[in-house]
Amino acid sequence: MTDLVIRTLDDSSAHLFHTMPDPLGFREKHRRTRFRPDWQRIALRGDRTVARAAWWGRTEDTEPLLINWFDVAEGEEEAGAELVRSAPWHPDEVDLDLPSGWRDDPGLRAAVRTRDTAARKAGYRPLVERFLYRWTADLGLPERPGRLVFAPEPDDAVFLGLLRRIHSATLDAHARRAIEEGGVGRAAQEELDVFHWMPSPRDWWQIARTPGGEPVGIHIPAHNPSGPCVGFVGVVPEQRGHGYAYDLLAECTHFLAGHGAEFIAAATDQANFPMAAHFARAGYPVVRERVNYWADRGAGAR
Repeated sequence: MTDLVIRTLDDSSAHLFHTMPDPLGFREKHRRTRFRPDWQRIALRGDRTVARAAWWGRTEDTEPLLINWFDVAEGEEEAGAELVRSAPWHPDEVDLDLPSGWRDDPGLRAAVRTRDTAARKAGYRPLVERFLYRWTADLGLPERPGRLVFAPEPDDAVFLGLLRRIHSATLDAHARRAIEEGGVGRAAQEELDVFHWMPSPRDWWQIARTPGGEPVGIHIPAHNPSGPCVGFVGVVPEQRGHGYAYDLLAECTHFLAGHGAEFIAAATDQANFPMAAHFARAGYPVVRERVNYWADRGAGAR
């Protein structure tokens, strides 16, 4: 077998990243994503690209935050793993964004299996599978139930307190991982940090209350670097069982649409059946699925 050559790309060689077949539709998925060429790497056997990976971060970041494009040819799992292991950056997270319903197609299942094997060999383990949604204006706005009162809140401490309560009983796998590693306070602070990280106005954040003034939860209409998104929807434990997460999602959608959004991206864990049902009711179609991998530092990542 021809020796493996691994290249980090630059402006003059960035086109080489797109010389592999694309059975999982990554190019379409990432058509709005801006990648730095020097954070893209390929693995070659002769003149054939057999693996590629793109690390992503914001323009101002000095280190990438995650790998969100990881592609490996059949039979080249070790090449894909070495591409990642030998890189100078080792973020905790790898996102594998897949066509919706990929398990129903034998060809797609095989392609996913190849990339999954390579990710595991590189030292990553599956954390959670998620549904990715995309609402568009032609779908119409969801009905507002009108049961809650929404208002901004300038004090971060209020949001942090509500996040601690929300995460004290959560189905979200990322929050549960943070709780296991550092407690509920860490999970809440990580969530708040993400809100601040998003390039949308701080005064968009809203708290939902009952007409009597009791806090119900929060919703974060936001923009991420790719556009409008549902940044967060969460209900405090004592207010659950009334379907209030739908009310928050509907309000978040109306808010973003009112600020000019023609589309809104969103996501939830597939195991979070209540939230998935709320997205369906609000008219958000599933457009992709995501397998999120997290670094297992003892399993092979350098």
